[in-house]
Amino acid sequence: MSDIDGTPPTEIKKKGLVARLRGWFLTGLLVTAPVMLTIYITFLFVNIIDSNVNALIPAPLREMIEIKAPFIGSLPGLGLVAGLIVITLIGAIAAGFFGRWLIRVGEGILNRMPVVRTIYGASKQILETVLTTQSNAFREVVLVEYPRTGLWVVGFVTSPTQGEIKTKLSDETVNVFVPTTPNPTSGFLLFCPVKDLVYLDMGVEDAVKLVVSGGIVTPDTAKLAKKKA
Repeated sequence: MSDIDGTPPTEIKKKGLVARLRGWFLTGLLVTAPVMLTIYITFLFVNIIDSNVNALIPAPLREMIEIKAPFIGSLPGLGLVAGLIVITLIGAIAAGFFGRWLIRVGEGILNRMPVVRTIYGASKQILETVLTTQSNAFREVVLVEYPRTGLWVVGFVTSPTQGEIKTKLSDETVNVFVPTTPNPTSGFLLFCPVKDLVYLDMGVEDAVKLVVSGGIVTPDTAKLAKKKA
């Protein structure tokens, strides 16, 4: 016997089985790929830090560790832990009088170096803006009408507009960073009137996912409503 279109039942079963197998494979790929990619990137990150930090350990101390406790050198993430401890100790020293004096002397030297002072000044300003607890940088997600009327993009409010730019503009404006897809580390800085912005309830993490995925991953509106409530 054959189906209405002349296809034997066995062929229909084969096609159904292949479709199910393909669906299962795609589902498995969707589930495992983000996990495996996360593990791989984390492994690379830990290895890079381990290799660089271990190279900074004095040779006599490294030899002593290899002789007394050889298993320690093979532990993954040891360099990362050592790096965190060193950074914390530096922060503790910098908080004291001697540390502050040492930082002032070091910054004075760096500020006298033509190229280095530009890199140091920019990186310090960015980190202070992002890490300070009083900062609202990248905490508000907005819609901006860009690049023309009727087209909208996702942006992040970084701060109120200050300085000369503020004095030249009549409206109350804020600085908005508009990221590109799929690389959100590049983008455009826009000075937008507050009245022209549409503020969103979604968090920065959800907005970044939306940008990186090219609109494929959309935040759940039910969860956003629950957060707002």
